[in-house]
Amino acid sequence: MRSVLSRTLPWAWLLAMAPAWAAPEYSYRIVATHPHDPTAFTEGLAIHNGRLYESTGRNGESRLIVREWPSLKQLGERRLADADFGEGLALLGERIFQLTWKSGHGYIYDLGLRRLGRFPLDSEGWGLTQDGKRLIRSDGSAYLQFLDPNTLLETGRLRVRDGNADVEQLNELEHVRGQVFANVWLTDLIAIIDLGTGQVRGWLDLSPLKNQFAKPPGWDANDNVLNGIAWDERRRRLIVTGKCWPLLFELELGPLKPSS
Repeated sequence: MRSVLSRTLPWAWLLAMAPAWAAPEYSYRIVATHPHDPTAFTEGLAIHNGRLYESTGRNGESRLIVREWPSLKQLGERRLADADFGEGLALLGERIFQLTWKSGHGYIYDLGLRRLGRFPLDSEGWGLTQDGKRLIRSDGSAYLQFLDPNTLLETGRLRVRDGNADVEQLNELEHVRGQVFANVWLTDLIAIIDLGTGQVRGWLDLSPLKNQFAKPPGWDANDNVLNGIAWDERRRRLIVTGKCWPLLFELELGPLKPSS
């Protein structure tokens, strides 16, 4: 999410989590890479009608950017107020929804990035996606919140667990065919969550991706973690990047790893 100094860190939980996974680990293959702005503190990523939308964070630097996909030609940009720290985003119908971290509100835009209004948030804004009917939000807890896209009111919550253990720090989200892929903040892990039960059905460990590029100036291994998940339905590929990563990765998901 934001800087690692901004809150107390659950280091013991993070370190103990991987060996205690109840759900299996899935394999993947890098199909292609694309350049990514190494100054973009990525908080949200989504693909819609051949366009890639990205929300970036940091006060005074937060933006909403739209590019052609996969050419990455920039088509538009909307800068947020200096007081806003941009977070997750989702597109539903003809509207774009973007969260902010601590401002207490999110924004609504049309597809041309014209601001239509804003909506209140009763907790921190972290990740956002949609399942075609509802917005699905994370706030760093072990719960996903469902929002009515018309009223922006909460209609329900889902507790996320791996076996019997809560999975906290849920961050960037992407809906993929009835499941939610959720990045766990401060890690390069993605939990694959069953939307019906809240159970984690599998894990993706994307930490090896950082070995695929030279680290840009100012690289911070603590802050510059995975954060940015989009699903390309036409190609059936997962598109991922991280905070200030110089590359976007196209991944083809594979079967369970043999060790699983």
